[in-house]
Amino acid sequence: MSQPPRPVVRSMSSVAPAAVDRSRGASIQVLIGPADGAPNFISRRFTLAPGGRIPCHRHPTIEHEQVMLAGSMVIGLDDRETTVAEGDCLFIPAGVAHWYENRSAEDAVFLCVVPASTDYRTEWLEDPAV
Repeated sequence: MSQPPRPVVRSMSSVAPAAVDRSRGASIQVLIGPADGAPNFISRRFTLAPGGRIPCHRHPTIEHEQVMLAGSMVIGLDDRETTVAEGDCLFIPAGVAHWYENRSAEDAVFLCVVPASTDYRTEWLEDPAV
């Protein structure tokens, strides 16, 4: 018989950041996820440095829910470009092409929650940011 999930409490600062694939100036911290016993969602914190960019991509079966924690950035959503800032919330449905770019002088930081899935695929629509 499997054990039920146990509560997890940790500081964001205790999670080491890793570089985001194909990006420039972007890091990710996986705050809570399946490795912690969380069966349904993965909570991630992204930091995009000034001049940073995550190229255009989409996830055919995965939606994203995001909350801007600090700073501002420009995000592309299919054919729409908009600026988001601290306190803004975003929903990116599965299949929507999206990219991120920090055109400001300070870090842009956002929380991104996605469903836990064995089918998490990324379709890159641009070359790597360099």
